Amino acid sequence: MASSAFVKFTCALVMCMMVAAPLAEAITCGLVASKLAPCIGYLQGAPGPSAGCCGGIKGLNSAAASPADRKTACTCLKSAAASMKGINYGKAASLPRQCGVSIPYAISPNTNCNAIH
Repeated sequence: MASSAFVKFTCALVMCMMVAAPLAEAITCGLVASKLAPCIGYLQGAPGPSAGCCGGIKGLNSAAASPADRKTACTCLKSAAASMKGINYGKAASLPRQCGVSIPYAISPNTNCNAIH
């Protein structure tokens, strides 16, 4: 009988842990692109940045918690910056600061993402 109670307790504990565990979002280039899509107009000359842009920057910064996540995000940002036409790299570099976020690299096609820790 005691073992049955132990099994039930263990199952309940595991279920609570699963419900309470934060949902981590893996960093992918698709995630980076979706978070930063509201920033494109600003980076190409529109006034801003918009609330949606800053929300995306903050969300991406929160999602990139580990060094590997930051390297992936950097690589995706660097690739996106190099492939887009009409990007103002000065605005891109200042975007995190304007949104109240600190990242350990500049958003630029020249950033060395391998140096990010």
